[in-house]
Order: sequence, then C-alpha cells, then structure tokens
Amino acid sequence: MTRSDLVEALAARFEQLTHRDAEFAVKTVLDAMSEALVKGHRIEIRGFGSFTINRRPPRVGRNPRSGESVQIPEKRVPHFKPGKALREAVDQGSLDVLHGKSE
Repeated sequence: MTRSDLVEALAARFEQLTHRDAEFAVKTVLDAMSEALVKGHRIEIRGFGSFTINRRPPRVGRNPRSGESVQIPEKRVPHFKPGKALREAVDQGSLDVLHGKSE
C-alpha cells in the first residue's frame, strides 16, 4: 500500500472527508510520526505496533572493489515492532482480530 492508496482508503471509508482533507490528515500523521522519531521519541500505537530508534555503532567495513578498510560511522535507524493483535491478524489473514471480533 502506498501513501496515495492510504489516502484513497481513508477518503472512501469516511465519505464526509474530501480527498484533499484525507490527504492532509495522512500527511499530518506521517509528519508528526517522523518528527517524533527524529527527536528520538518512541511511538506506540496500541494493537498496531511501536516505532523506536535503534543505534548502529560505528564499525570497520571493506570496500568490495579494492578490499581496503573503510570506517563506517554510527547510524540511528527507525525500527518497527508489530503489536500482538497485528501479528495475529496477519498470521490468520483476517482483520477480525484487530477489530476485536472473535469466531
């Protein structure tokens, strides 16, 4: 699913939203999440999952072409951990788990 697919799904689900409003809502949420991660905050969405920042320490790598050692600097990378409900829904192939419906 792409960002535009998400906008389309939101606009279709909530008919009172115009396409422009749905696009603005998706952009606002994604911008807020990005900003929080840049600041080093953790994002937790119950039933969906959590986003955190992982630190990759500096290391020595090798240039595959010349074989010489290259210093690779420290990196901070986003990490997503799915919540239990999302893992179960994906495993069962059903959205009923996410919406609290049982068989």
